[in-house]
Amino acid sequence: MRLGNTEKTTSVITKMSSSSSTNTPDSPNRSLLQIPSPIVTRRTRTKSTTEIASNNPDVKGKVKYFCRTKGHGFITPDDGNADLFLHISDIEGEYVPLEGDEVTYRLCPIPPKREKYQATHVRIVNFTPEVHHRWDCKPNEDAHQ
Repeated sequence: MRLGNTEKTTSVITKMSSSSSTNTPDSPNRSLLQIPSPIVTRRTRTKSTTEIASNNPDVKGKVKYFCRTKGHGFITPDDGNADLFLHISDIEGEYVPLEGDEVTYRLCPIPPKREKYQATHVRIVNFTPEVHHRWDCKPNEDAHQ
């Protein structure tokens, strides 16, 4: 009798492991395996964190890197502190930032410990000489200024 129960348990475990290893985008098991994103976007930011960022003063820096297709980049602060994460949802204005653009931004603490910061309310204040594209242009199109 014990052998029968062991076979049933093994069969159930085998089915569970095989179904979770073949998750497709429309699989019902897909939602069980998702890990929440550590990136804090304007949409997922809490009201209290948004208020903290809004009350912080504007700080200056330069865009170190920005990838439009990935939706993020980094800013090097003028005060020499460590580079800050920049998410596409926190960029204000109609142009895609390029490396070397001077920007103003506000510091926003990153949960859960709020020990690190990211840049929010990012505005380009001094453009580099390269042609800047508008957000409504495809990445390979020339911007019409």
